[in-house]
Amino acid sequence: MREAPVIAFLIFDGLTPLDFVGPFEVLSRLPGAHTRVVSPTGMAISASGDKLGIAVDCGIADLDAADILVVPGGPGARILMHDAATTDWVRKIAATAAWTASVCTGSLILGGAGLLGGCEATTHWSARDLLATTGAIPVARRIVEHPRLITAAGVSSGIDMALLLAARVAGEDIAKAIQLRIEYDPQPPFDSGSLEKASAEIRALAASV
Repeated sequence: MREAPVIAFLIFDGLTPLDFVGPFEVLSRLPGAHTRVVSPTGMAISASGDKLGIAVDCGIADLDAADILVVPGGPGARILMHDAATTDWVRKIAATAAWTASVCTGSLILGGAGLLGGCEATTHWSARDLLATTGAIPVARRIVEHPRLITAAGVSSGIDMALLLAARVAGEDIAKAIQLRIEYDPQPPFDSGSLEKASAEIRALAASV
């Protein structure tokens, strides 16, 4: 990997913001990092039900390679997993990238690009069955790492994934320093942050929030 790694973030309409912003906050702090925020059309995208707009640097047609590719998720990923232009681009970038990573339902796009066939992978708990249709083997883990490929579970897990990836790229000390800089020291008030821990009542309620 180059001393100044190019880190591409694919974003799209229907993005879940934290899927993108969490890893961006971590990985943009890597020494010499050069970030590129990319959308399928090259236009700004709309996230959180049109409540948040996010600008981009370029479109997929304008970026041919990256050292690290990060694909976040959100409702729009369920559409893009079937979009040939997007999945072709993801497959092309991943072919030469040192690392390809997904957060939440971003794994559906990796699966749609044919990158997860026969591999264990994780995603948001609500999309495990859909992920299986791409040939992946869904598992209930927060992070699943393979050589050159990492998938993270839902939303907040992208921060954990990005810190692990930072350690792989720049060493644990840099990753720990980034963690301290962003003061990432989770102490959630409730222990209901995974499908396996939440009660049946909370699982049902989660579908409506």
